[in-house]
Amino acid sequence: MIERRPFDSLGGANHGWLDARHHFSFAGYHDPDRVHWGALRVWNDDTIAPKTGFPPHSHADMEIITYVREGAITHQDSLGNKGRTGAGDVQVMSAGTGVQHSEYNLESEATRIFQIWILPDQRGAEPSWGARPFPKGDRSGRFVPLASGIAGDEDALPIRSNARVLGATLKAGESTEYRFAGPGRYGYMVPARGRVRIDDVVLDARDGAAISELDGFRVTALEDAELVLVDTAG
Repeated sequence: MIERRPFDSLGGANHGWLDARHHFSFAGYHDPDRVHWGALRVWNDDTIAPKTGFPPHSHADMEIITYVREGAITHQDSLGNKGRTGAGDVQVMSAGTGVQHSEYNLESEATRIFQIWILPDQRGAEPSWGARPFPKGDRSGRFVPLASGIAGDEDALPIRSNARVLGATLKAGESTEYRFAGPGRYGYMVPARGRVRIDDVVLDARDGAAISELDGFRVTALEDAELVLVDTAG
């Protein structure tokens, strides 16, 4: 089953410095049919104005993955970590027992991110943070794990969940297939840019596709496209 979730149907709010759209219930937006998808709890599509950002705040027991679509985000946390993550790359914060962090757009242009929260398989672990630049060419024509808790994904940033976050780029007319990590998995895919067809369902940029009860799928780019996919257990 593939359910298209059009961008215009998403919840959200424009706070001036932050224009946020929510694929799942978050903050003041609640939809009982869109609370989570397997272990995927949050997928926020955020546009952050220049020289603004999220001031220090706390999290616990959540795997928080930030995929930067445009611009850059600068992270600082109570563990002493600080780093800048640019477009096409990801950062991972395993909140564990608790961590306070800030996320700022220190650039002179708007920053656009996907912020993805995945429920961990264990609670109360030590918090951690990591970021890594990923070669953009590796994602050409295929899905590449960027963050993962699945054995064999050693080149991905580690998360504490039986899940993976993947990226792919496709030229117009190009196709690729993806097979889930096992039976009974849940997938959620969003084109960061470009129009695509996933099996028989057409997605515009920033639409969501909630995928279940399938072993895999085929996606074809109708335009040059950049894709982000989460594969998670139930």
